[in-house]
Amino acid sequence: MSELHTDHAHGEHAHDDHAGLSKKKIWQVFFILLGITVVEFIIALWAIPGQHMSQSVGNYVYIALTLYKAFYIVAYFMHLKFEKIGLQVTVSIVFIFILYFIVLMLIEGGYLHLHMPLV
Repeated sequence: MSELHTDHAHGEHAHDDHAGLSKKKIWQVFFILLGITVVEFIIALWAIPGQHMSQSVGNYVYIALTLYKAFYIVAYFMHLKFEKIGLQVTVSIVFIFILYFIVLMLIEGGYLHLHMPLV
C-alpha cells in the first residue's frame, strides 16, 4: 500500500510541475492574444486602406505581431515554457531559421518584378 501511495505522490508532484497555468494566467494570455489580434485587424482594415501606414511597413508590423502571437501560443498553450532548456533551445533555433527564411522571401519576393522585363 505504501508503494501505491508514494507512486501517487510522485505522479502528483510531476503533474504540478508541468501544469504551470492557472486560470488567471490563461485569461491573461488570452487577453494579450486578443489585443494583438485587434491591432492586426486595425492595421489590415483601417491603417493600410486609409493610407495611415504604407503597405510594406504594414506587412512587416503584421508579420512581427503574428510571430509574437505564435510565441505566446507555443510558450503557454503548447507548454514549451515549462519544458527543459534543451527543447526550448532547439525550438528557438528552428524559429530563428523560419524568421530568417521569411525575411529572405520578403526581400527576394520583389526581385522578379524589378529585374525581369515584362513580356
